[in-house]
Amino acid sequence: MSAAPARRRRIVVKAVLWVVCLAPALSLGIAALMDGLGANPIEEITHRTGWWALFLLTVTLSITPLRRVAGKPGWIRYRRLVGLFAFFYATLHFLTYLVLDQFFGWSYIIEDIAERPFITLGFATWLLLVALAVTSTTGWIRRLRKNWQRLHRLIYPAALAGGVHFLWKVKADTREPIVFLAVIIALLLVRAWAPWKRRASRVG
Repeated sequence: MSAAPARRRRIVVKAVLWVVCLAPALSLGIAALMDGLGANPIEEITHRTGWWALFLLTVTLSITPLRRVAGKPGWIRYRRLVGLFAFFYATLHFLTYLVLDQFFGWSYIIEDIAERPFITLGFATWLLLVALAVTSTTGWIRRLRKNWQRLHRLIYPAALAGGVHFLWKVKADTREPIVFLAVIIALLLVRAWAPWKRRASRVG
């Protein structure tokens, strides 16, 4: 495929990703305007933004193994965009707690973070995603060089912590967070197994 059609195809794929990734936020905004968030709108916003953050983080993790299985190395170009949308929803999730739930009550927020494990873990997850989002630019890639890859391995503990945060938050039906955690752990095992397999093949 020549350069021009390939470039156009990448632009189209990125445009589709933007639309797909922004759709949940748009749907949430429309529901809020039309009073369609149920009896507890703050809880609904918190749940939806957190769910999409974790879902997109899981998709980001899955891109590398899927591109290897499908033989589509070009898919790696879209990983950063999906990861940034995961951070976008995680930030909406955090701001919902900070602004709508706690109304900037800093003493209560600090007490919550210190004393409630699922909030402590959620806040730690968000901080990891901040570090990943800030250093996702081409400039930071050039500055950090090989250290950039090491830093961006933080996506693995971030995804795992996000899954545990969801599990600890749910009080009754834990099936959904368990599914998330199972997929995340499977992806982490694939990530750990791939380098070992390459080393074993070279030795063999």
